[in-house]
This record gives sequence, structure tokens and C-alpha cells, in this order.
Amino acid sequence: MSEPAEGLALPATWRTRLARRVATSFPALRHRDFTLLWIGQLLSFAGSRMQTAAVLWHVSLLAAPGRKGLALGLVGASQVVPIIAFSILSGVVADALDRRKVMLVTQSTMAVFAAALAWLTFGGLHTVWPIYLLAALSSGAASFDGPARQALIPNLVPREDLANALGLNTLMYQIAAVAGPTLAGLVIATAGIAWVYAINALSFLTVIGALLVMRARSRTGAEAPAKLTWSAAREGFRFVFAQPIVRSTMLLDFAATFFASATALLPIYAQDILQVGARGYGWLYAAPSAGAVVAGAWVAYVVDRMERRGAVLLWAVAAYGAATVVFGLSHSFWLTLVCLAVVGGADTVSTVIRNIVRQLETPDHLRGRMTGVNMIFFMGGPQLGELEAGVAAQLFGAVASVVSGGLGCLATTGLVAWREVRLRRYRR
Repeated sequence: MSEPAEGLALPATWRTRLARRVATSFPALRHRDFTLLWIGQLLSFAGSRMQTAAVLWHVSLLAAPGRKGLALGLVGASQVVPIIAFSILSGVVADALDRRKVMLVTQSTMAVFAAALAWLTFGGLHTVWPIYLLAALSSGAASFDGPARQALIPNLVPREDLANALGLNTLMYQIAAVAGPTLAGLVIATAGIAWVYAINALSFLTVIGALLVMRARSRTGAEAPAKLTWSAAREGFRFVFAQPIVRSTMLLDFAATFFASATALLPIYAQDILQVGARGYGWLYAAPSAGAVVAGAWVAYVVDRMERRGAVLLWAVAAYGAATVVFGLSHSFWLTLVCLAVVGGADTVSTVIRNIVRQLETPDHLRGRMTGVNMIFFMGGPQLGELEAGVAAQLFGAVASVVSGGLGCLATTGLVAWREVRLRRYRR
């Protein structure tokens, strides 16, 4: 073959260099199935976060005078009950059945519930109980979706790229969480709440499409799939509580989010304390995710080289609690935005490390059940925390509720750091 003529060889374009840089920094994106699911989830999660913000705003408008805090807290209560009821069963389902097919069912179901909420709102909804009911039903479907989705990720990338994939997954979720509430505020202010629900219903189609064109992957490992029995569920419990590192990360996650979950009170801050309206509410709701995007990009890039992961985890949760305290005391819109951004960034760092530890320490045939148990802590903590925050706000005021929650988070983190020596000393 002849050599190319001198001067005809072109240097790599900026797009080629960018692609190479991304492939080097984020190797999980080299794998087709993971990338398809990542993009689909990005759009779907953005729609879901739009709906989450809209539901809180909607409930705050429909709540009886003087009952706003309690009504907002009940949103979390309606969502946590299905999680507690189905989390163990959903973990067994994820280990027993085809995880991709489980997600197709759950994503389709959640799309139907979002469409129903849009239809009711377009028709004129004047009571809050249909919102609570559909939020509970959607949460029930999500309780089956989460274990299947999280257990599917390690089947889409090789083990050496798993830490990067989990970091990118957290980054994707936080990007969606920035876009979702911000768009929700704009849509509510211009088109109305019903359109937020309609957009969310359509967003599920992106994940459904990605799952349909995905090349099915077999499970890793030689273990047979679990059976749908109580014995299989107990096996998941035994594994989690026999692993000190896995157990301690779950307990820390639950305690921190239970005390410092103040998201449900953001409508009160936007309407009554900061007085910034629907658009300001959208920015406040998106601020934690804005900080999370920055932290997520950083941690996805450096996580493979992060040595003292246990110490980083504990310091991140402490920063989460401290920023919550300052947010609770703030009467400045911009200071509140900064505090909420720090809350989101710190939470992302701790989330990535916790997920890496759990996935790497769990055999593939138990990943669904481990995730199911973790859902009680990871999702139950924030939802119960929102109920606790709403009750405390009703009794003592929103500021006292948020500040006491942040202090509770700091106290819990100190206690876990003192008692769980293995977590404090945990290394890569």
C-alpha cells in the first residue's frame, strides 16, 4: 500500500479528540447497552423529577389553610409505604426474572400513572387524595424498577469499568434532577401543572425504547437465578447484615437522609420565607442537583484513584448535614441556593462511594435482593424524613424543622464514624 501524499493527512478534529478524551475519562460509555440505557434514563429521570417538583407544588396549592406542612409531609408518607411493602419482594423478582423485561413492565406502568395524573389535572383536580393515590401507585412500580435497574448495570459493563459506570449513573441522575425541577417551574408558570405530568408520561418512552433495542446480556457468574420464595428473600437479608461494610453504609444512609430531608419544605421556603414564587421554587429545587452535577462529574473522573473511600464518605455526609443547617437559617435566596448546591454535591459523593462498595462486595445473583434491602434505607429514609420534616414544620415551624434535621444528621455521622471503625478505615 502506498504512503499517503504529504500534506493530505489531516490532524484529528476537535470532535475526535473530545470523543477520545471522553472514552479515556469515562470508559463505561464505550459499551453500547450501557450508553443506550444511560441516555434513556437521563430523559426519563428528568421527566420524573419534573413531576416530583410539580406534585409538591400542586399539593401546597390544594392543602387546607394552616395544614400545608402536614400535607407536604404526607406526600412522602404515601410514597414510602409501597417501598417498605414491596422492596424485599422486588429484590427477589430482580434476581429471579429477566431484569430488562422487569424494567419494561415497570416503566410502562409508571407512564400510565403519570398519564392518569395529567388527565385528572387537565379535567380540574380540586382535592389532594388522587395525587396521594397515584404517587403511591407509582412508588410501588418504582420499588420493582429500582432493584432490576441497579442490578442490570453490572451486566452491561466489565468489572473494571463498574466504578466508572456507577459514577456516571449518579451524574446522569443529577443532571436530570437539575433540568427537571427547573423545567417544572417554567412549565408550571407558563402552561400549568398538568403539562408537567403529561411530559413525564412521554419521557418514559425513552427508557422503553432503549430497553427494546438493547442487546440482551446474560447474568455474570455461574449461580442459578433465585426462586420467588421467602427463603430467597431471607438469603438477601442474611447477606446484607452479615457484611459490616454494606450494613454500615445502609444505616448511615438511612439516618442521614431521615434527619436532613427538607426537600418537601421547599414550597414553604419559596412561598413564605424567601417569597420567590414558582420560578424561584424551580431554581431552589434544582440547586441540590446543580451541585450534584459538578460533584458527580468530578467523582466519576477520580473515583478509580480515590484511596481513602471510607473517610471521604463520612466527611461528605457531615458536609451534607452542615449545609442543611445553614440552609435552614438562611433568609437570602442566593445563600440558600449555595447551601442547597453543597447539600447535593456532598450527597452525590457519598452516594457514589456507597454504591461502589455495595456492588463490588455483592455477588451478581444477590444484587437484586441487596438493592431491595437497600431501598428500605435509601428511599425509605428520605420519604420518612419528609414526613418527619412536615410534622416538625407543622408543630415548630419550617426553620426549626430544617435546622434540627441538619444537627441530627451531624450527630448520627459522628456516632457512625466512632462506632464503625472498619468503615472509617475502608480503602480502595
